[in-house]
Amino acid sequence: MKNDPQKLLLWMTFIMSLVFAVWQALLNNFVIERAQFTGAEIGMLQSLREVPGFLAFTAVFVLLLVREQAFALLSLAVLCIGVAITGFFPQVLGLYITTVLMSVGFHYFETVNQSLTLQWVDKKDTPAFLGRALAWRSAAALGGYASIWLIMSWLKLDYQWMYAIIGSLGLLMVFSVWRYFPNFSQGEVQHKKLLLRKRYWLYYMLTFFSGARRQIFMVFAGFMMVEKFGYSITEITSLFLINYVVNLMFAPAIGRFIGRIGERNALTIEYLGLIAVFVSYALVEHAEFAAALYVIDHLLFAMAIAVKTYFQKIADPKDIAATMSVSFTINHIAAVIIPALLGLLWLSSPEIVFYIGAGFAACSLLLAINVPRHPQRGDEVAHFGKVVQTRADSIN
Repeated sequence: MKNDPQKLLLWMTFIMSLVFAVWQALLNNFVIERAQFTGAEIGMLQSLREVPGFLAFTAVFVLLLVREQAFALLSLAVLCIGVAITGFFPQVLGLYITTVLMSVGFHYFETVNQSLTLQWVDKKDTPAFLGRALAWRSAAALGGYASIWLIMSWLKLDYQWMYAIIGSLGLLMVFSVWRYFPNFSQGEVQHKKLLLRKRYWLYYMLTFFSGARRQIFMVFAGFMMVEKFGYSITEITSLFLINYVVNLMFAPAIGRFIGRIGERNALTIEYLGLIAVFVSYALVEHAEFAAALYVIDHLLFAMAIAVKTYFQKIADPKDIAATMSVSFTINHIAAVIIPALLGLLWLSSPEIVFYIGAGFAACSLLLAINVPRHPQRGDEVAHFGKVVQTRADSIN
């Protein structure tokens, strides 16, 4: 185990999910109860949270000084510190600052973690491995939610201590992983510059709409549960528990399923399902049905594994680290703007917010039709807009 880089990837994923899941599960109740947030403030907070994701392209410059493995662990430590201090600043400005700090660690980690995964895992094994990683995320989140019940419901401790305990535990685990695992080889030497390639345009577009669409789920679906249906912290945590139990059970099978049916079919299933879910969010009037939609929504996002495996199949191995940095920025272009703008729209018409989400999913569906049945270098796009160009054409 000690000499297996895939185990390191899984343990880092576990730590990230444990800490972030607690932060996310408590957020809506914390900001409404302690800082009197409305849709406008939660939208602004989520937009600020995505700014570090928009700046993820700067990771490629950090890699000039720090190896990817060390950078991933350092980013995890920053995430844990940001979460640990969140409860000590229950004001609007304080929440904005701690959220940005947490987000810097989260987004840099996710950028580097995806890069290392695509470098360390063989192409034929990637869908199954990413399914396993989702299961580890789910197991960690379940542990986080169990800790919420233990610390807040049983021990009767406040938000402040919940955040502090889970952040400190995560920091201790980061140190343990750093001490236990050796430095692993990264294989191909990665480009250390900003990189855009014309032949990756479909991957960039899929990534852009994924970021736009996911923000509506991340920001407004959970907020609706609290604001419209009056879900308590216990009920929200229970809903998250159901989500992650379902993912723990089905994520490995979803990874294998994607490996069998291919990326285009997997993405088509995901986007058709998301269109139906977002339209249903706009119309739902019963709390139980809304909860069912939330679980289905969360499960469908597991199919997004297919975007990563599609890129791995078409990519030059030397492009992976630089492209992951740029793709995170692309993913967050809409994410920086959408929460704040739709937060204002939410004040007058929550339904339109979800119809917009359905529109984003429809755009993704049109793009998915262009994914080849058997993507590879030189065969990146199936239909319109096909770029016949194997020469590396980069923008520095």
